[in-house]
Amino acid sequence: MRIRICILFILVADAVFAQESVRTKLNGKIIANTMDLEGVYVINLKTEKSTMTEKEGYFSIAAIPGDTLLFSAVHLEGMRIGLEQEHFQKELFIVKMKPVITYLKEVVVKKYDNINAFSLGIISKGKKSYTPAERKLYTATSLSPTASSNGMAGGSISLDPLLNLISGRTKMLKKELEVEKKEMFLRQLDAMFDENHFINVLKIPLEYVKGFKYYAVENERFTTVLKTKNKTNIEFLMISLAKKYNEIIVCENE
Repeated sequence: MRIRICILFILVADAVFAQESVRTKLNGKIIANTMDLEGVYVINLKTEKSTMTEKEGYFSIAAIPGDTLLFSAVHLEGMRIGLEQEHFQKELFIVKMKPVITYLKEVVVKKYDNINAFSLGIISKGKKSYTPAERKLYTATSLSPTASSNGMAGGSISLDPLLNLISGRTKMLKKELEVEKKEMFLRQLDAMFDENHFINVLKIPLEYVKGFKYYAVENERFTTVLKTKNKTNIEFLMISLAKKYNEIIVCENE
């Protein structure tokens, strides 16, 4: 009986390995209403193997009919496709994806004199702030808007500084990821605590509530606790942050 079980196990294992060995390379291309088609994740959920699209959305991945491919990107709606025999009969497997559309709510702009880039910690005090014109010049040339030592206005302009900006794709994606995380933390705060909690419990003035939320999610210790979703611990740490934030408000108003 044991011998039969062993033989059966060997046959099943051979069948599995044989199935893996016949996987062929599936060549495909993603089409979407966007120019950014590079870096889309393509994952074979059956084998847990993955790849990323190249320029213009082209990709290749080992698969067989019956496998399921997952397509995922930050700027595109995720989708799953169960592979069939017909997908392998075409020279190129075309995948149509839709861009993620974000609908903005109505925005009411109010002027708060005490809330600025310095109070929110976006710009450190003492650091030079640029005018819009200076910022555009700096972005375009990566040079100081003042004259250089040899008297040439703006200094010597590099061959094409925008190429350096475009080539920094990894750095850009990291920044986008950080922004996305902070937005997620802000949404979590809104879901866990209503506006009255910030005003009546934490004693944050109404016009400073939004600023306090940004102040809180900039605190690494707070975001670590926020990830645990333990409301008691979150509220305990938030009380401490609110006390410090109210002290900042008092100092700014003096």
